[in-house]
Amino acid sequence: MDALKLISDQSLKAEMPVINVGDTVKVHCKIQEGDKSRIQIFEGTVIAKKHGGINETFTVRRVAYGCGIERVFPVHSPNVAKVEVVRSGRVRRSKLYYLRDRVGKAAKVKEKIG
Repeated sequence: MDALKLISDQSLKAEMPVINVGDTVKVHCKIQEGDKSRIQIFEGTVIAKKHGGINETFTVRRVAYGCGIERVFPVHSPNVAKVEVVRSGRVRRSKLYYLRDRVGKAAKVKEKIG
């Protein structure tokens, strides 16, 4: 058990920004296409955070061309190059699944001031 904990502690990322539910983030993901790799940016609202430690994930939702897209990113994955927090949101829930049913301005999250 101690060996597993040791390995998981070594693979944790040191410099990760604080990501909270309701924040709008830009996630820079590494995409492998054949022998080439590139970085693709996925921008959206964090609607959920799950688990903890090495297994920690966060779900990002965006609406593109009228279609809602959600992606789940492991926080400590080597395929997640960088996470930028664009703006902080003011929410009172730990999971924002209710945003799936909302359209347009009703799906916006208010910005945290201060």
